Amino acid sequence: MSATLAIPESLFINQPYDHYSPENHEAWRRLYSRMLPKWDLYANPHFLKGIHSLSLDPHRIPRLEDVNRFLQPLTGFRAKAVSGYVPSFQFFDCLRQREFPTTVTIRPPGQLDYLPEPDIFHDIAGHVPMHTDPHFAETLVRFGECARTAARLNVPLDHLASIIRAMARFFWFTVEFGLMRDPTGSDLKVYGSGLLSSFGEIEHAIESPNVRRYPVQLEWVINQSFEIDRYQPLLFIVDSFEHLYGLVGELERWLIDGRLSHVAGGEPFVREQDLLSFRGA
Repeated sequence: MSATLAIPESLFINQPYDHYSPENHEAWRRLYSRMLPKWDLYANPHFLKGIHSLSLDPHRIPRLEDVNRFLQPLTGFRAKAVSGYVPSFQFFDCLRQREFPTTVTIRPPGQLDYLPEPDIFHDIAGHVPMHTDPHFAETLVRFGECARTAARLNVPLDHLASIIRAMARFFWFTVEFGLMRDPTGSDLKVYGSGLLSSFGEIEHAIESPNVRRYPVQLEWVINQSFEIDRYQPLLFIVDSFEHLYGLVGELERWLIDGRLSHVAGGEPFVREQDLLSFRGA
């Protein structure tokens, strides 16, 4: 089942597990096996503990029901299969309800290094192990509550587009591409899922002299554009998930105070369906 497979129009679906081909399972096996030594070197300890807790099969694409059997007792989160793109508000509101919209397709063998859209390896091996950590899970729930606050504001559409852009940037530079100091404070580790699921970029994020790494600053993050089709040249560091949770609270205060209504332009582009998802909430 490749990333181009036609899937049902309804947003939330059952994982069509019997449709995966031997080639699909082989793609998962190759992705998983080559990430193992990278995780040991660069992943944060919460991720390593989480991926062990999930008991993922390194040889076959996991069934989401099996993932959830291990995940839900830990933090209440569960992976929820989706048919494709999830509009911003629905995605964030799923987090509020401890549900993670999960792509069921997997990248083709010729694109193991990079795929512009998420696939099941990115979602399950990159994101979900972090959802086993209680502090990180509460941060995601808090972020979903922040989105609900945004949806309740009666602001002009251009202000709403700015708010959505600011939230997307925050999510990108933390949940997707965040770095964290290790418990000793001497080394950096990866906790962002975009890095945790990338064979090349996880090492580049920590080792490359071409990457600028700074302690996270909310004003900088919400005004910093990004591009998805290249290794990230700028990354931000948090001290802990408690620190990250506090940043989400600060983000919501800035939202209420109007400080997200006029962030710098640039990427990401806010789709009309994302605007409508907040308006219709």
